[in-house]
Formats: sequence, structure tokens, C-alpha cells
Amino acid sequence: MTIEHLHHLFLEFPLVCTDTRKISPNCIFFALKGDNFNGNTYAAQALEKGASYAIVDEEEFAGHDKAILVNNVLNTLQELSQFHRNYCKAKVIGLTGSNGKTTTKELITAVLSRKYKTIATKGNLNNHIGVPLTLLSITPDTEMAIVEMGANHLKEIEFLCKLAMPDFGYITNFGKAHLEGFGSEEGVIKGKSELYDYLTSNDKSIFFNADDPIQKEKLSKVIKKFGYSQNKSEFFGIKLIGADPFVKIAVDDIQITTQLVGSYNFTNCCAAILIGKYFNVELDEIKRGIENYIPQNNRSQIIKKNGHHIILDAYNANPTSMKAALENFQQLKADNKIAFLGDMFELGKTAEKEHQEISNIATNMKFDQVFLIGENFFKTKSDLRKFKSFDHLRETLNNKTLKNATILIKGSRGMALERILDLI
Repeated sequence: MTIEHLHHLFLEFPLVCTDTRKISPNCIFFALKGDNFNGNTYAAQALEKGASYAIVDEEEFAGHDKAILVNNVLNTLQELSQFHRNYCKAKVIGLTGSNGKTTTKELITAVLSRKYKTIATKGNLNNHIGVPLTLLSITPDTEMAIVEMGANHLKEIEFLCKLAMPDFGYITNFGKAHLEGFGSEEGVIKGKSELYDYLTSNDKSIFFNADDPIQKEKLSKVIKKFGYSQNKSEFFGIKLIGADPFVKIAVDDIQITTQLVGSYNFTNCCAAILIGKYFNVELDEIKRGIENYIPQNNRSQIIKKNGHHIILDAYNANPTSMKAALENFQQLKADNKIAFLGDMFELGKTAEKEHQEISNIATNMKFDQVFLIGENFFKTKSDLRKFKSFDHLRETLNNKTLKNATILIKGSRGMALERILDLI
């Protein structure tokens, strides 16, 4: 079956599923494979649960009249998504960066949705499977599609751009993330800049932070670019009023008071404002979109519990985002500040150095208490309280009362530090 023929089926049954636990009636099931599973073995079950067709790549599972045999299910999913993206008329905005991708994506969506029929990446489904699923969620009436692109190796953004074919793009920043895969900070810059490379080589437009020296240098010769700045009059001006704790922004003569904690979220808001203005969303509507956005999923959430004010930022962490979170926490006007910091993953050979540096920063900030959790932080040299695992922390906190504290919880996803909420 050709991709064109498969696309005709998809238009008739425009819902894709890759997990038999989430089968919806009349969906098309793609039997993907992983390190510990083979989706082909679930194809019959998917059809029994109501899938219209099952796409498989092993002949022994293709006996059902609704099973479609292809050479490679993943490649077919990707090719179908590319075909569908080309078929639809929606404008596609590609988004990548080391930190803040998902929050920025949600803010842009909140703004553009005030005027346009908009879809966006769900959660952080931003890889070689998630991007195709996002593209396949574009409907005939979709006007804007915001596609988040994640990567931890070179050439991954380049590949995702070939699928999504973005008309516009934005890079949040270049930070110390996924150093194990990229090899160095230079590797991060090169890898994330693959979005710029695609856009410029295809005469597409770029949104950017004109106050970021790396972005400014890389785009110095690019014509089709639209930037924001706090300092440069030749770009769209947006000012940070403050962040204690919520980010407040001035645009023209309008003040926007967000529900986002941390000055590091300022540029995320700026991107949404700039893109909204570019697409002629009225500033009052931009303000409503941003002010109504409430962070979820452990991203810069403010939680009040048992007399504590808690900043829960435990969705993920790397040295750049960890430093930014600590700097913001230091600036807050509050008593009894306590920081829980969890290991940062995917740092490769730089892990020891980066964890020691964060430990030093936290020590110098002289918070009332700092708890370091995880094997990497446990190895650091400092006078801070260190715990090799979450279980060791639990044993300590169960016997310790924290009273009326302002608390920061920050760590990589694998640390699952949101569990601390059950202990305080």
C-alpha cells in the first residue's frame, strides 16, 4: 500500500493510536516496536477493541483482513505524517531549545488560540514518534500548528524538520542539556540550530530573542527574522517588571501579570507575545491568553500546603535551568527558604563537575536549608545535607518537622521529586 492510499484511509479514520490500552473506536493502530515490546503482537487485540485497521511489519501478524503489512511501521508513521502535513493548509511553527520548550509551546498556543484554530504538541511528545503524532492531529480546519521538537543528539532536529516542514521557528535558548548525547555545549548549539538551518535554507521566517548573544550572532545575516528585546529599539520591545513570585511584563502601555513563577519564564512569555503580535492577535487578547495560562505537570507550579509555599519545578532539570531556578529562588522575598535539589541526568562525563558547581552555587546562596538528593549530588564536596536516594531523604523528613517554609523542589524527571509533597 502506498502512503497516498494509506492517507486516504487516514482521512476516513483520522485517529492514530500506538497503545492498545488507549484504543479508540475506528482508530488506526500502528504496531510500533521498542526495546522491550513488539507492537505487532498486539495488533489483533487492537482490532478486537475497535481499531479500524492495524499497521504491522511482521508477516505472521498480517493474517487479519484489517491488518496492513508494511516494511517498517515507524517509517510508515513518519512518512504518513509528512504526507499529511503537506496535504493540510495549517501554518506550522517549529519550536526547540534546551529549556522552556513545553511552557513556551503552551503559551504560544494560549495566545494564538484567541484568534485561530490551533493545535499543538500534547505534553512533551516531541521526538521521532511524538512529532508525527502531532502532525497527524492537524485537521482540515486547523490554522496554526505548534510543533515542539526535542533532541539529545545531532541531526535529530534536522530529521524532525523534514517531517514537520515548519513555516516559522523559534529556539528558546541554548543550555547545558543532554550533554551526554551532544558531547558539549557547542554540540548543543549546533544541534538546536538545525531548526535555523532548515528555515534559512527554505526561505522561512525565524522568531528570536535579540538579547541572546548566541542567537543574535547566528542570525546576523538572516533577513527574515523577527525579534524581541528589552534593550534594542530596532526590535519589538517587551519589559520585565518583576517576578516575586509571578512574572509581570510591560508591553506598550499594557501590563501582563502571569501565573508563572520565575524570571526565567520571562522569555517564554516574550516568545508568545511576539508571535501573537506577528499574527495580528490583538494585545488585549494576548494578555488574556497569557494571564489565563496556569502551569501544570510539575512545571513552576505554586502549591500551598500545611503552611508552606512550594515552588514545584520537578518536571526536568539541567545545569542551566537549575541555576536559573536557584537565582530566582534567592531573589524571592521570603523567610525560611528550603531547597530540595535532585540529580540532573544525561550529563555524561561532565556530571561530576556540573553537580559540584550547582552544589557550590546553592552553598553560596545561604538558604536556610538545602537538601541534595541523588547519587551524583551525594558525591559532591560540600557541607549541605546529602542523600544518596529519595528513600534516604524520606527517612529523614519523616522525623523532621518543616514549619512555614518557602520551598523549591527542582530535579530531573527520573528523580520524581514531586513525591516530596507527600512528606511535607
